[in-house]
Amino acid sequence: MVPPMQRLRDDLGRDVCLLRPPRRVVSLVPSDTYTLFALGCGERVVGRTTYCDQPADAAAIPTVGGTKDVDVDAVLALAPELVIANQEENSRPALERLAERVPLLVSMPRRVADGVAHVARLARALDVARAPAVVDLIRRGYELCAAAPPPVRATAFVPIWMDPLMTFNADTFGADVLAAVGIGNAFDERLRLYPLAADLGKAAAADPRGRDQRYPRVTIEEVAARAPALVLLPDEPHAFSPADRAALAAAVPGARQVDVSGRDLFWYGAWTIEALPRLRTAAASW
Repeated sequence: MVPPMQRLRDDLGRDVCLLRPPRRVVSLVPSDTYTLFALGCGERVVGRTTYCDQPADAAAIPTVGGTKDVDVDAVLALAPELVIANQEENSRPALERLAERVPLLVSMPRRVADGVAHVARLARALDVARAPAVVDLIRRGYELCAAAPPPVRATAFVPIWMDPLMTFNADTFGADVLAAVGIGNAFDERLRLYPLAADLGKAAAADPRGRDQRYPRVTIEEVAARAPALVLLPDEPHAFSPADRAALAAAVPGARQVDVSGRDLFWYGAWTIEALPRLRTAAASW
C-alpha cells in the first residue's frame, strides 16, 4: 500500500508536500545528515555538503559545496525528491532557488525539544516513524526534554568567534543545551545591535529591520564585567588559538577555560539525543 501524500510544515511556516516518502534526499546540514543515518535512511542520501562528515559512511556520498556556498545546479542534477536545509546554516539565495524546483524542508530549532520534534518530522516524511529503533530514538529524546534540568552550577561565556568577538543569547539552540546541563549563559539577555559600532557601544543602535539579533558581537570589557565562572571553548565554528586563549584568560583571570565539542553544543537532532547525557556528566565537574 502506497502511503498517502504528506504535507509537512517547516520552521519557516511553509507547507512542504511529498507525493510519496522520498527515496532521494540531499542534506545541506551536517546534523541532519547524521540524523538521516540514525533513522536508518543513510542509503537515501544522494548528496551532502563538505561539512557533512558524520557518520563515517557519509564520506561516500557526493558533495554539493559547503553549507554557505551550496552548488544549486549540483543539487538539482542529483534529482532529489527532498532537500533538507537550515535557515541559519544555509544562504537564502540558494534556498530560494531550490524551493522553486524541488521540495525543500527548512529547519530552525531554537530549543532541544524543537530538535527532537524535527527528528520525528523527518521520520514521518521518510515513513520510518514506526521502526523500533526510530521509536526508541525519539522516545529517548522526549524523555531528555521532559526531565528536570539540573540546577545552575555556574555561568559561562561561550565565544563562537574572536574577530569580532561573538557569542549567543538565550533564544538559541546552544543556550538551551547549556540550560539542559545546568550551565547559565552570561549573555542570555544580550541582543545583537546594528551597526557593528552600536554592538560595541560606540554608536547609537539603528532599527534592526528584522535582522537576527541572537548572536551579539561583544567587547572583551563586557566579558570581564560579567565575570563568568567558566569560559567554554567549542572546537567549532572557530578554532581558538593560544593567543585567543591568552586574551580571554587575561580578561577573566578567575574563569576556568574548558574545551567542549561544538557539535555537542550546536548539532540538533539525533546528535543531541546522544550528546546531552555525556554533556551533563561532563558539566557536573566544571
